[in-house]
Amino acid sequence: MSTAAIYARVSSQRQKKDQTIASQTAALRAYADRMRLELPEEWVFEDEGHSGATLMRPALERLRDLVAQVGVDVVVVYAPDRLARKFAYQALLIEEFACAGTRVEFIRGPRGDSPEDQLLVQFQGMFAEYEKAQLMERYRRGKTYRARTGSVNVLSGAPFGYRFVRKTPECAARYEIVETEAALVAELFRRYVDEGASIADLTRWLTATGTPTRTGKSRWDRSVVWGMLRNPAYAGAAVFGKTQVQHEPAGLNRRARLEGRATPRPVKTIDRPREEWIAIPVPALITPATFERAAGRLADNKRFASRNTKVPSLLQGLAACATCGYGYYRTSTRTTNKKIYYYRCLGSDDYRYEGGRVCTNKPVRADYLDALVWDHVTGLLADPTLIRTEIDRRLEHARTADPARRERARLETALTAATRGISRMIEAYQEQLITIDELRARMPDLRAREAGLRGQLDALTAQLADRDAYLKLAHDLEGFLSQLRANTRAATVPERQRVLRLLVQDVLVGPEKITIRHRIPIREHTPASHGQSPDSDAEGDMRPGYLLRWRRGLACPVQHLPGPT
Repeated sequence: MSTAAIYARVSSQRQKKDQTIASQTAALRAYADRMRLELPEEWVFEDEGHSGATLMRPALERLRDLVAQVGVDVVVVYAPDRLARKFAYQALLIEEFACAGTRVEFIRGPRGDSPEDQLLVQFQGMFAEYEKAQLMERYRRGKTYRARTGSVNVLSGAPFGYRFVRKTPECAARYEIVETEAALVAELFRRYVDEGASIADLTRWLTATGTPTRTGKSRWDRSVVWGMLRNPAYAGAAVFGKTQVQHEPAGLNRRARLEGRATPRPVKTIDRPREEWIAIPVPALITPATFERAAGRLADNKRFASRNTKVPSLLQGLAACATCGYGYYRTSTRTTNKKIYYYRCLGSDDYRYEGGRVCTNKPVRADYLDALVWDHVTGLLADPTLIRTEIDRRLEHARTADPARRERARLETALTAATRGISRMIEAYQEQLITIDELRARMPDLRAREAGLRGQLDALTAQLADRDAYLKLAHDLEGFLSQLRANTRAATVPERQRVLRLLVQDVLVGPEKITIRHRIPIREHTPASHGQSPDSDAEGDMRPGYLLRWRRGLACPVQHLPGPT
């Protein structure tokens, strides 16, 4: 008996809520029983609320891993557009499954392996992709038109102070004022505009009132209050189209990278220009003059903020906490005769988190840590053979052990086999071993395979050329570092930042030691730094009187770890 796995998908959250995916799964199970396919319960894969325009779907990832590792005879899908909404993705998945010895069967679609059936699958894939693009464009234009006519329905939600009433057959969607929340909003703006209260004061005041936020939290955050002060809906003009989706992977912060997380979707949201916003009339909670005064004060705060007058810090974006994974930011304290800067962990601030601080790691003196890291990096630059050895190693790795080279050899072999197959088919027709109908039926697949392999080879060749050009830039990098070694003491903070970001991946500050992770591995020929042997790991004393916080004798509380190459 053949083994089978089934895959079902619905794209919208409403379909997920209505459990329409259950009907797909039931039809797929019935089809497997009718075809006498063995279907293990753990081989049922469902993606609820995931778009077919992307391959980054949890259940699909598990199905692909199963086919690659275990091997499945048949993958049953309800229709081609349930597998993917883009023709290229459909072709990729079907070819990937075919290479693993697995065929794909559709309940609503062609079920044979003839060229005609494959052509029909391709047409269905193109139609599904066109249908999705058409639906998205109609949906966008429809919402934009309704927004320009003043329909609140396109907003689908209301900020704090309002209640969103959905449309009914009798009346359109609207905003209703929640009197208790509206009074808090009016008082919030009055305190900010008339009394000069800070956003932190407003946050503490709202938390003390015991009023939950729009999401039900008991603790108010500064960013929430800041967003309320910027929301024009309170002045009577809700805005549609403030943001737009851009098809680029969203960036990961350091904590997500350390935890090994990946971006959930290959898109990110960015702000639209203000002139493209569409205003929709709603009941006002404050006067437009009050809102303008609040906007003016926000602009002044941004203009005259103390952070805009600070000098850049050397380890900005590099220092992180080894305990909780959050970044270190620079802060300061003032003594009787001078100002002292510290690096402080974001997780150690009580006001940032509802339950208080999430990390007990202590601050670090900024001047001592900057000097320690910079002296370590200049020690690496003292040996010119270090950079040269690493450059030569990467170039040699790119020429010999690069997986792309092996992939190119495999593609060239496959292309040779495809070209040979076309020649043999033509020779067979010339010798009258096959008919013209058989030649016409088989030739399109062979031609398509040959064209696909040539396209993959061209793309791979361009990729390898770009990589070689990138590696050759390392010669310029060495020249830049050689020039910088001559005047390391006189280098400005931006110049030092540039060097550190080329050589150091991050600086992890822990309760017991400080770890510097390099982008270039430290080898046996690396010169000793600060009295340490080349292959030693120096772990410093981080007790309550350690040198980076108080004035003690300078040592080297660091551990040198090579970073990824």
